[in-house]
Amino acid sequence: MLPKKEIPRDPVWYPFTQMQEFAEYSPLIITAAKGCWLEDEQGRCYLDGVSSLWANVHGHRHPVIDRAIEEQLGRVAHTTMLGLSHPGGIELARELVTLAPEGLSRVFYSDSGATGVEIALKMAYQYWQLRGEKQRYRFLRLSEAYHGDTIGAVSLGGMDLFHERFRRLLFETIKVPTPHLYRHPFAVQDEKEIVEQYFSLTEELIARYAKESCGFFVEPLIQGAAGMIVHPPGYLKLLRDLTRKHNILLIADEVAVGFGRTGKMFASEWEDVSPDLLCLGKGITGGYLPLAATMTTEEIFSAFLGDFRELKTFFHGHTYTGNPLACAAALASLKVFAEEKTLETSVFEPKLQRYRTGMKRLEQLTHVGSVRYRGLMGGVELVKDKKTKEPFPFEKRLGYQVIMEARKEGVMLRPLGDVIVLMPPLAVSLEELDLLFDATEKAIRKVTE
Repeated sequence: MLPKKEIPRDPVWYPFTQMQEFAEYSPLIITAAKGCWLEDEQGRCYLDGVSSLWANVHGHRHPVIDRAIEEQLGRVAHTTMLGLSHPGGIELARELVTLAPEGLSRVFYSDSGATGVEIALKMAYQYWQLRGEKQRYRFLRLSEAYHGDTIGAVSLGGMDLFHERFRRLLFETIKVPTPHLYRHPFAVQDEKEIVEQYFSLTEELIARYAKESCGFFVEPLIQGAAGMIVHPPGYLKLLRDLTRKHNILLIADEVAVGFGRTGKMFASEWEDVSPDLLCLGKGITGGYLPLAATMTTEEIFSAFLGDFRELKTFFHGHTYTGNPLACAAALASLKVFAEEKTLETSVFEPKLQRYRTGMKRLEQLTHVGSVRYRGLMGGVELVKDKKTKEPFPFEKRLGYQVIMEARKEGVMLRPLGDVIVLMPPLAVSLEELDLLFDATEKAIRKVTE
């Protein structure tokens, strides 16, 4: 152990952060939170405009979730699910099966979105191996995909900024063009023609690689980390139809879009799609504790059944799989959804209308090239030239400058490059939404004009 005098003032290595630059400043230290607000050690308050990295749903310190965790703590904080179980884990699984798209009847727990994706990846691969179709070993995924930072999840990713450096560690996947309507490679500009081109390319690639493919990974409706890229209507349904036609598993990564972000409990519901595997995380506990779940069908589950000597067992697990405290938080969060009618039209629609109004206002700004959103999940892309879509130079870090200006206005945001993410908790009020957009507009104007 280092002598005390040699210990750095702040020994934490922060995620997605250039530490040489960061070390020159004192990090903003959050010491308290309530509702949709965060408080730093100086007592300054900030609207949580990104739901604490897209996870918080009902606000911080919600009494129902707080109480559920406290009550569970009085019973047991943790016990393994390797050979044991507990009431909360079973009850939550039953609730998830009830809420999830039709056909998803089994739940495998883990502790983060990335591990939920790894589980789906391994389940899909082993499923085909157990069926004797050993030629199936590849996965299709979208070109701008982001499914997490573990090696399997990175292999399914398509964002060079995050993933290219690790290329030699990764397995090969089949890249399908992301249906990006704002930044696309086609000569045509008519949106209908652009969509047709994307649909045709997708169909061609699925057909070409069908016999060697295990499954198709997709973030339904909106790709978050790629810059809030909203898919054209019907794209998810197209994937479901094509994967069924060619006997490929459809794997929906709803870690970011699940639990109400798009206006329905699960984004797949918008196009009446039931995937073969569903990955959940982030908002599953209301943003309180680490928990993830990978759901699948009875058909896939049954392929793993057999005498132990057949070695059909799914040999995968985590120490904190199905942690009782996290399951208690998740059950309480689902209770709040029901009791507060979070997604019912009378509650959600006024917020959605105010959010749309704010986005349309930002769209008029000189250096906003595109606004993209579904529900209360969206982003604003900054550009140097609105007509040509020319981006600002990377080294200018316009997105970072904007979020730092917004912080001065009492709003906490986070950029994806030069896309400013606007994703408040579902519990946000109309007045808080006004503050969110007022602060964002002021920050964009100050930085870009």
